[in-house]
Amino acid sequence: MEKITTMTNAQAARMSEFAREWIAIGLSTEPADFDAATAAALKAYELCNFGKPMVVLRMGSPYAATLGGILAWAMLRELGGKDVKDQVGAQVRDQVRDQVRAQVWDQVGDQVRDQVWDQVGAKNLRDGVYNDRGGAFWASWCAYVAFMRDVLGWTNPVLGRFAIDEALTKSCGWVWWHQNVLAISDRPSHIHRDAQGRLHCEAGPSIAYRDGWELWHIHGVRVTEQIVMRPETLTIAQIGAENNAEVRRVMIERFGQDRYITESGMRPIAHDETFGTLYASPLNEQWPNA
Repeated sequence: MEKITTMTNAQAARMSEFAREWIAIGLSTEPADFDAATAAALKAYELCNFGKPMVVLRMGSPYAATLGGILAWAMLRELGGKDVKDQVGAQVRDQVRDQVRAQVWDQVGDQVRDQVWDQVGAKNLRDGVYNDRGGAFWASWCAYVAFMRDVLGWTNPVLGRFAIDEALTKSCGWVWWHQNVLAISDRPSHIHRDAQGRLHCEAGPSIAYRDGWELWHIHGVRVTEQIVMRPETLTIAQIGAENNAEVRRVMIERFGQDRYITESGMRPIAHDETFGTLYASPLNEQWPNA
């Protein structure tokens, strides 16, 4: 087919529709369709000329999939299985994503590619809905290619390989690949975000899975359960020991800025009616001359 170099107004008008559809897929909290995910993943093994993995695990979260996959791999090794390197993930990327990407680059013009990625694909990257391991984390990539295919009319035999990624993205949360072990993760049971689309919840985990694994965020900053649920138990020493400036800022906000100023022994060193008061902390052990 001829190279796609332009987009009609009608085609461009469908970008928001595609972005909404694939954001919903990437952030879905519906239980995984493990049968569909397993079938798609096994096609990837066939494509890469690997035999069917000896163990296929269906796990409740990415954490469980990783831990379960590693344990299963270690047990197989102890039982005399082959101690092979994890080549499946790289092969899937080479055979599926890289080849599809190469064909898109060859057959679609720069301006169209960039515009579709910016308006359809990149919108799905928010909050980490992206990961080399596949599953729902690859919603951005699937949105991008699906728009090229379904709206711009891009055709290529390599789309048969892309269908593997598309099926995994629509059916599960995450995939842990190994030559002898395949572990597929469920989707989250819930996801909370703020008005800007960042992971956020002040009353519980921002992401929770059905097996009990949870993640905690305040306006996109990854924090601990204590910071969210028990901020009154934070101590000045904990806050001072935190090396990550963003996490430390959230800790102070949750602890209470006025309380922090008082309990940390800060001293005011300058004041401006517009910008407020500047304080120095004794934790720095560098006091300016009074």
